[in-house]
Amino acid sequence: MFNFFKKSLAKTLENIVSIKGANKKISKDLLEELLLEADVSYEIVEEIIYYLPPQNEVKKEDLKRVMGSYFLYEKPQNRALKPFVELILGVNGAGKTTSIAKLAYLYKSQNQKVILGACDTFRAGAIEQLRLWAEKIGVESVLTRQGHDPSAVAFDTISKAVAKGFDRVIIDTAGRLQNQKNLANELEKIIRISNKALEGAPHRKILVLDGTQGNAGILQAKAFNELVKLDGVIITKLDGTAKGGALFSIARELELPILYVGVGEQMTHLQEFSAELYLDTLLEPIFESE
Repeated sequence: MFNFFKKSLAKTLENIVSIKGANKKISKDLLEELLLEADVSYEIVEEIIYYLPPQNEVKKEDLKRVMGSYFLYEKPQNRALKPFVELILGVNGAGKTTSIAKLAYLYKSQNQKVILGACDTFRAGAIEQLRLWAEKIGVESVLTRQGHDPSAVAFDTISKAVAKGFDRVIIDTAGRLQNQKNLANELEKIIRISNKALEGAPHRKILVLDGTQGNAGILQAKAFNELVKLDGVIITKLDGTAKGGALFSIARELELPILYVGVGEQMTHLQEFSAELYLDTLLEPIFESE
């Protein structure tokens, strides 16, 4: 998994190495420059430096301890529920449908029975795209036609999962921009109807965020969080950006766990997020001479 994070953060790490140059000791001024280049927000950089020991030279163990405090949120541990229903949200282009496919593949590889619900009935081609993924992975899906009521699809998917003994239900949703009031109404209805199909569903509401947006994705995430009260985040496309430090802002501003990180198109390219490995990968080029 360490190599996975190295691949995810490759461009971020390249920038850190180029700025660090031949410096063997890390001063607070240099650290500030390195973290800002990695797209850690200025406010968080100042916080990190404030909570470091007073001496000017920065030690790896001190920095890791301070940085690790941003990822202390507990991940919900209610996966024993069966079926476990997850609602996946995100704007078009964030990698939402691909992330759904990767999740389905991950669960299936764990010998869980998975069903997908195509509740993005707004975008042309979204239903067909999910159908193709379901066939490729070898999981079941509940489909409808474009323009059909998405909450009805959610109800049918969850009802089938209950009746047929499925372990996991993954529900796709429309990726329209979060400032559209009709999207808010649609999501609220899907959640309400899901609960009618199975009390407590959806058990986890996950936002898919495009990692290439860096800190710009925070406003988008906050808007979705206000709409549906999210339970966690999946970060995609980290390998395509030098903004790997933006994960600090996501964790701090949303107060939500980062659940998974995805890179590339391969089904295996989705890993559960580990703050420990993320920090080790980020700090390695900074302190490689120690």
